[in-house]
Amino acid sequence: MSIRVTHAHGDHIAVTAANGTEILRYVYRPDPDAFESRKPYAHPVRTLAGHTVTGYRPSDHRWHKGLQMTASHLSGQNFWGGNCYVHGQGYLPLPERIGSMRHDGFPVFAVEDDRLTFAEELTWVENGGEEWARELRGLVVHSVDEEAGAWALDWSIRLTNTRAEPLRFGSPTTEGREMAGYTGLQWRGPRDFTGGTAFAPESDADAVKLMGSQGPWVAFTTEHDDVDGHSTLVFAHAPENLEAVHESHWFVRAEPIPTVAFSWAFFEEFELPPGESFAYRYRVVFADGGWDRERVAAHLEEMPW
Repeated sequence: MSIRVTHAHGDHIAVTAANGTEILRYVYRPDPDAFESRKPYAHPVRTLAGHTVTGYRPSDHRWHKGLQMTASHLSGQNFWGGNCYVHGQGYLPLPERIGSMRHDGFPVFAVEDDRLTFAEELTWVENGGEEWARELRGLVVHSVDEEAGAWALDWSIRLTNTRAEPLRFGSPTTEGREMAGYTGLQWRGPRDFTGGTAFAPESDADAVKLMGSQGPWVAFTTEHDDVDGHSTLVFAHAPENLEAVHESHWFVRAEPIPTVAFSWAFFEEFELPPGESFAYRYRVVFADGGWDRERVAAHLEEMPW
């Protein structure tokens, strides 16, 4: 299925499927509110049937914006946005700790009939203006399949420490809050995903039991409020992620809010030495219908890395 790509320079990139549905909008203009950690995000994201499957600035967490790269605890700074977790004091509004990710350019931008590939250069800037890290981000829209009712987005990151000292990556759990290890690539679902069903391969675990677990993929399905239909999202690691030095764990919640994150520092902090880099690749499948475990596994098998 072919796609059409439009680029509003300085603002966003939009991808529209052949049926007229805008399936992805990647926004890279700076956010107006620094407290929400200015950084690019993908929203709205839709299935081929036009169902919106990302939430934006929900009333419970204004800094949750669709699908975005985050770092909740990074050497004392917050590249997630919103309140900061401080052990013994809970969540506090500490605007002096909120960092940002600056868009620097698109060194690669290629559109084929059924595929969009682009690379983005970003700089991670701490609250005082010091540049801490350089990121090369990659996004690929592909496998737009009308018969399957699904399409896929690959999202990669290569982050290099540009400081003269190590960068320390952590999460609220590494700071003392149990089972709250969110950080990394994060999806926030719209309100009608609340109470949805999360599942993983070869497991009967629900969202509660999947929290902090490991595995190649997690799926999240729901029935929509405003239309008669279901949607399913599948979050998958590239094979090399499962062998990375810094092991990833799933952050999964269905209630009170719907969210999934590929957490690279759920239980343990790690350091990135000066001049060194780390890299991950992820895939998210956006599908119409309430897929089960077998259908998810079969579809992923048909999309080799």
